[in-house]
Amino acid sequence: MNVQPLGLRQALKQIAEDVEHQFERLLPLPPDPRRRLYEAMRHATQGGKRLRPLLVCAVSDLFHVDRSCALRVGIAVESIHVYSLIHDDLPCMDDDDVRRGRPTVHKAFDEATAVLAGDALHDFAFEILADPETHPDPFVRIQLVAELARASGPMGMAGGQMMDIAAEETSFDLATVTRLQQLKTGALIGFSVEAGAIMGHVPVEGRTRLKAYARDLGLAFQIADDLLDVEGDSALVGKALQKDSDSGKATFVSLLGVERARQQARMLVDQAVGHLSAFGAEADVLRDLARYAIERDH
Repeated sequence: MNVQPLGLRQALKQIAEDVEHQFERLLPLPPDPRRRLYEAMRHATQGGKRLRPLLVCAVSDLFHVDRSCALRVGIAVESIHVYSLIHDDLPCMDDDDVRRGRPTVHKAFDEATAVLAGDALHDFAFEILADPETHPDPFVRIQLVAELARASGPMGMAGGQMMDIAAEETSFDLATVTRLQQLKTGALIGFSVEAGAIMGHVPVEGRTRLKAYARDLGLAFQIADDLLDVEGDSALVGKALQKDSDSGKATFVSLLGVERARQQARMLVDQAVGHLSAFGAEADVLRDLARYAIERDH
């Protein structure tokens, strides 16, 4: 079993508690027929690694952004991530019964409620970002809205998901698989890292190394997922494994082999850590998170 550095362990525990509390607070159950929708949304938001909210908060710390503001942005990006998981699990997509060790939303509720829960979480994310409570500067808020829309739409996550669907019928080479994952997984990770700098009023040209960190972290994280899909324990991972190989989709592991894929992930982590050289100990959580990305067992 891999032992996480104490700082990261504490940060993961704290962000999990904070995110859980915020979802409960922001999604109160109404005393009317909408209650089932809210229950489905809350069901979907429980559990998970909370990688994206932690990235938002860790980068925000570098620029002395108020944690309450950072946490709200973390909730927004987590809502987008969770909505995508709800829709991914639907019978018309990946048709999965288990997510995070629990029944998927369409199994715990029904398919129509799952679609609505995903849609509602998508809208909820932008409602949070547009709220003055998230950040007092309206120019910061609109930039966050624009960047998250870009990261989650056809130029980001949704575009990557479309490529993933096409991968069932087409043989992708390594460059295409890399592009797919940069969109499907990497775009939201990129937003999570950049959001802290946006809230800290860091200009675009000052975010270059953070964006490079996010790019390498996102790819390393996906390679680790591909390795877990081949070598992992489904009980620990919390979902069905080897579905990509069963469907004939090309992955980093199928194209590179297990050892080369693992070496590539380590190289990407080293690069990601190297991009943080301008920061001191205040960026240690980000460094540890990069290493954790390829050492985790779920």
